[in-house]
Amino acid sequence: MISIIGTGKIGSAIGFLIASNSLDDLTLVNRTKNKAIGEQLDLSNAIPSNSSITINATDDFSQVKNSDTIVIAASYGTYSTSRNEIIQDQISMMKRITEKIKSYVSDAKILMVSNPLDVLTYVLLKEGNFSQNHVIGIASSLDSARFQYLLAKELNSNFSEIKDAIVLGEHGDTMVPIFSRAKKNQTSVSDILNPKQIESITEELRSYWKILREYKSRSVFGISKHVFDVLEAIKNKKEILIPSSVLLQGEYGISDVCIGVPTTISGDGLKEIHEIELNGSELSKLKNSAISVKNYIKDCT
Repeated sequence: MISIIGTGKIGSAIGFLIASNSLDDLTLVNRTKNKAIGEQLDLSNAIPSNSSITINATDDFSQVKNSDTIVIAASYGTYSTSRNEIIQDQISMMKRITEKIKSYVSDAKILMVSNPLDVLTYVLLKEGNFSQNHVIGIASSLDSARFQYLLAKELNSNFSEIKDAIVLGEHGDTMVPIFSRAKKNQTSVSDILNPKQIESITEELRSYWKILREYKSRSVFGISKHVFDVLEAIKNKKEILIPSSVLLQGEYGISDVCIGVPTTISGDGLKEIHEIELNGSELSKLKNSAISVKNYIKDCT
């Protein structure tokens, strides 16, 4: 069973992908029970006619007790200038959610979607004393898809021509696009782009969510698809290689913080953290990104 905590736009979109693909039984948990019931009634109509999956709606956290995987997409409120804008409220909310979850499950895989993602992933892991391999923040793969899109746009290319576009570090203002590895077909983008273009793409990437919000309330479909990909890999016990936010314990010279790094996720959760080659500037920026996340944790917990 998969449980989704928080049935707003993102939680419901993830639920739609689970239901329409008949991935697994689904439990929707929301602090307003009627909201969860409404989504249950709607999502039930998206289940394939030959499927045997069920959808449950509740405000009772005890209903997550049989979950193999839990997705946390809850939010205390909205932010407009920074993902860290309501960080204190989000941390308080996450501590309450963690206390409830750990009362009923101990070995479920937990995927964090709520922001500020890296901080909340760390708080959940530490407060719940969960296994490092079972707590994974999903956002860096979304940032990487955005990086790929921006490179394709800048180079007047098809999306599929851009390879190995990866973003590491914080899901926030210090995220680190890795230009040294990205390619247009077989050509390094570093050999094509000038420093001004690199700076412009980096800034647009970090502000992507703000630009998107000028046209709609928030990103929904992108993050939902990336979460679903991980859920599908876990459910079907296959491996997926993506950057995700996990606890580092010396990798890249960084410890005791959750940030986006290349990982392999399998049926048991986090299988491996990959230390890929970065140039000196990228490694320095990644370490600074880790320091930024650590400072938020220190100041707010």
